[in-house]
Amino acid sequence: MVRQLKYHEKKLLKKLDFLNWKQDASLRELKVMRRYHIQDREDYHKYNKLCGSLRSYAHRVALLPAQDPFRTRMEGQLLSKLYDMGILGTAAKLSDVENKVSVAAFCRRRLAVFMCMSKMAETVSAAAKFIEQGHVRVGPDTITDPAYLVTRHMEDYVTWVDTSKLKRVVMQYNDELDDFDLL
Repeated sequence: MVRQLKYHEKKLLKKLDFLNWKQDASLRELKVMRRYHIQDREDYHKYNKLCGSLRSYAHRVALLPAQDPFRTRMEGQLLSKLYDMGILGTAAKLSDVENKVSVAAFCRRRLAVFMCMSKMAETVSAAAKFIEQGHVRVGPDTITDPAYLVTRHMEDYVTWVDTSKLKRVVMQYNDELDDFDLL
């Protein structure tokens, strides 16, 4: 029971669409969120802002003279930090920061995606469930957030929690289950 719009009101509202907002309907955002099982949209926006700030920082560093020792030091620090995080490879250049650093690169370092890559889970959604239920630990700490970013140094420390039923099933399948573990 809404009144009919007058002519001048129709003319003013002709170019507006209140149902579809420009910032909501990003196809790339939906694709990445579905592929990497990102449950919170704010995580995507954080990664996107981080990528933008890294690109602008790399661009500002690239504007410095090539022989400047400050530029070489900052470039080395940036590339080594991105390598340690697992975002870039070993032979990365400053131009790779502007071209290859993306939201998907950060999403590939999430704990749930890493578990799929290391064959601890079949799908990213299953891995996210295992993490939320408390079956996974990184080092000595049990992690319950699937958005936890795994660095290159922490890759070797991603395992099942000692009291996890999943660990027991995997060990039983591989004939590694000890009788002492059954107690």
